[in-house]
Amino acid sequence: MQFEGNNAIVTGGSRGIGRSCALELAQAGANVAINYHSNAAAADEVVSEIKKMGRNAIAIQADVSEQDSVEQMIAKTVEEFGSLEFFVSNAAQSERQPMIEADMEGFRRTVDVTMWGAFYGLRASARQMVKQGTGGAITIVSSPHAVIAFPNAMAYNMSKAAIDQMARTAAIELIDDNIRVNIVHPGWIDTPGERKFYTEEQLAKGASHMPLKRLGTSEEIGKAVLYTLSPAAAYMTGSTLLIDGGISLPWWSKTKDGLE
Repeated sequence: MQFEGNNAIVTGGSRGIGRSCALELAQAGANVAINYHSNAAAADEVVSEIKKMGRNAIAIQADVSEQDSVEQMIAKTVEEFGSLEFFVSNAAQSERQPMIEADMEGFRRTVDVTMWGAFYGLRASARQMVKQGTGGAITIVSSPHAVIAFPNAMAYNMSKAAIDQMARTAAIELIDDNIRVNIVHPGWIDTPGERKFYTEEQLAKGASHMPLKRLGTSEEIGKAVLYTLSPAAAYMTGSTLLIDGGISLPWWSKTKDGLE
């Protein structure tokens, strides 16, 4: 119960990794605000689960690409809970097309949500924590896309690379305020969002080729995010925690002659 009496916000908290982060925080004792964009029913379900644990929870609709909406979300959370100690930036958007064929509306939307949304949340939550004067912790859910140039995902790759540098810059700027900022890089995780790009058959086939022969779970990422926020990580700031099942390793070298 190391988070008891503290309060958190998770963006994109109604499903997938965000949902798991919210539930892990609540299980550790925190009250949690669940940000969502359009799936109110899913957000309400998470709120209900958290309340069953004896914690307070609210759902807040906000488009994280809109600065005013994000700042209002922070204010509403503080009004409801009294303070803000933890912020998890998880909301993201991704469209997959070759760069030369990309629909620019979707390309810009990806950047607006994934990059600007993370910045607006980081800035607004940090301002609140600085105002409180009692420190805090912020975790940015980024991606190996920040360092690996996956094809047909340029807008997402660009955005994730940007928020990694954003988080490291914030970590040094906020260190005197006792506000830690860290990054988590989930690998290929079994989330509802993956069904936007792949069928169940494709996911199963892809998982069989992974170094650990499976996709990661949202729960595994939620536990990792909880660690970065917790007192156990008190000496950790400006760091990146990679949880990718070994995909960043030279896994191809384990095949015959490294060629198959």
